[in-house]
Amino acid sequence: MLRIEELEAALPSMTRWRVTAGRSVDWAALEAGLGTALPSDFRSLAEAYPVLVIDDFLMVSVPRPGAEASWASESREDEILQDLYEMGDTEDYVPYPQPGGLLRWADSHSGDSLYWRTSPSDPDAWPVVVRGDNGDWSEFPVGAVEFLAGVYRRTIHVPGMPRDFPSDFPQVSGLSDRID
Repeated sequence: MLRIEELEAALPSMTRWRVTAGRSVDWAALEAGLGTALPSDFRSLAEAYPVLVIDDFLMVSVPRPGAEASWASESREDEILQDLYEMGDTEDYVPYPQPGGLLRWADSHSGDSLYWRTSPSDPDAWPVVVRGDNGDWSEFPVGAVEFLAGVYRRTIHVPGMPRDFPSDFPQVSGLSDRID
């Protein structure tokens, strides 16, 4: 698993959003609601950062402290993926909570979705699966943090993404943890 510092090196503009004291996500509650543990690299990212929007294009969805149940529920009830599955448009991928099902952790503003395939049983070994807005499916044998670092270092190419993705100098915005 790649460490967050390596992602920060690939996306230096993200560091201004780092929460040095940690965000205090209730992982026990989240994972009980979700029915599975999550990869350790993602947990580290979610403890250090709020929801991130990269280049006004890619949104990395991390749970907000106090809203863990909502994040778990939304992850378990991915209506778009369920609809695609029912239409036979998932290339043998299945929605979570089916065994090996997909759990979404990021989306692009053009309709791309980034998931983990929840198999094998060790969350740290879950690969990243991308469904492009054009319907292409790609799987990468890396975790979320390594995937993002690879994309922004341009060592991982995602078929079907826009030609200007990633930009030469990606900017990162953080979204507030406030719950109204």
